[in-house]
Amino acid sequence: MVRGTGEGEAREPDLIYIDLHLVHEVTSPQAFDGLRLAGRQVRRPDLTIATEDHNVPTIDIDKPIADPVSRTQVETLRKNCEEFGIRLHPMGDAEQGIVHVVGPQLGLTQPGTTVVCGDSHTSTHGAFGALAMGIGTSEVEHVLATQTLPLRPFRTMAINIDGSLPTGVTSKDVILAVIAKIGTGGGQGYVLEYRGQAVEEMSMEARMTMCNMSIEAGARPEWSLPTRRHMPI
Repeated sequence: MVRGTGEGEAREPDLIYIDLHLVHEVTSPQAFDGLRLAGRQVRRPDLTIATEDHNVPTIDIDKPIADPVSRTQVETLRKNCEEFGIRLHPMGDAEQGIVHVVGPQLGLTQPGTTVVCGDSHTSTHGAFGALAMGIGTSEVEHVLATQTLPLRPFRTMAINIDGSLPTGVTSKDVILAVIAKIGTGGGQGYVLEYRGQAVEEMSMEARMTMCNMSIEAGARPEWSLPTRRHMPI
């Protein structure tokens, strides 16, 4: 899925199998409508996980959602998940939450897997050594129908951060410095790989922050390989 040279710009995309597809209420309604119009089912509902997280309240979650647009989005997701047999973590469920936290917290995000979601910050999962990227609604439909995604190979960019971070310097400071260095489009077309002592000493939460914000440099997927102390199981 990656390459180190300039060859292959005009080649046909490869068809990549997706190990985990995360779904939420904002970018999925039209994708499910597309399935209905084409008379298709979800190819791998067992590899598709949905949660309500973008337009939901954080208080009074036991009451109807006041905003009519948000309420419609959530109700539509629930109907779609029931119709297509998709596992859903709704409001009030103990495992409901921010979609890019749910995956790691439930142990669904694993090293060496491919993860997609209709959200640009899907790159967060790269902290666990997964190739993770945000996709658009038409791509959400494609993954739902086929469990695959057409992708052209990426270039690779290693970012080495040597030495230990001083007190008061966080992973957000580091990634903002990286973005300032390479620019808001510097990562476009690349998989960014974070290396070095500073990264090795970071907690998983800190690495998630690094990978989460890498999209602000234009990079869709990024990763940092977790060490044994981070993932002992």
